[in-house]
Amino acid sequence: MVSKPDFLVGSGDDQFRPEFQVESPEGELHLRFFIPSHQEFALLATGIREVIELSPDRITPIPNASPLLLGTLNLRGRVIWVADLGQFLGDATALNTDRAEIPVIAIEEQETIVGLAVDEIGGMDWLDVKNLVAPTNLPDTMAPFLRGEWMLNAESTQCLRLLDQTAILRSARWAG
Repeated sequence: MVSKPDFLVGSGDDQFRPEFQVESPEGELHLRFFIPSHQEFALLATGIREVIELSPDRITPIPNASPLLLGTLNLRGRVIWVADLGQFLGDATALNTDRAEIPVIAIEEQETIVGLAVDEIGGMDWLDVKNLVAPTNLPDTMAPFLRGEWMLNAESTQCLRLLDQTAILRSARWAG
């Protein structure tokens, strides 16, 4: 008698048990993160090259550069600029660089890569852009870089804002 492999043992109904079903996600995959003022943002995962946590001493300060820029970083042999995303968006709270590691999100479009230093990475989430609403209570400095926001909690007006990485990469603000 030939024995069946373990995964074939049991009734044919086993393969349809709910705990084995992968939920079909709604929308697209996004990375959620926070800037120092505790505002939460998201970026579409397909525009992100990588997310790294690195020691602040790996970022080389550049004299006379824009105050938005923390410096440069060698990312796998390629030198990229690293910006304080909160400051770039016009937030008053500067990123605390006096800590063991800083999360940096490397975004890319065509041949341009920029590192966005953030306060904390929140994780990955499937979010549906059909549920985006026009941003409210928005500083003028932030408006050009937002595609919209998701309302997370109507009572506390907590929202998750979707950034437009193309607008960030093409911004004249980098010239400082």
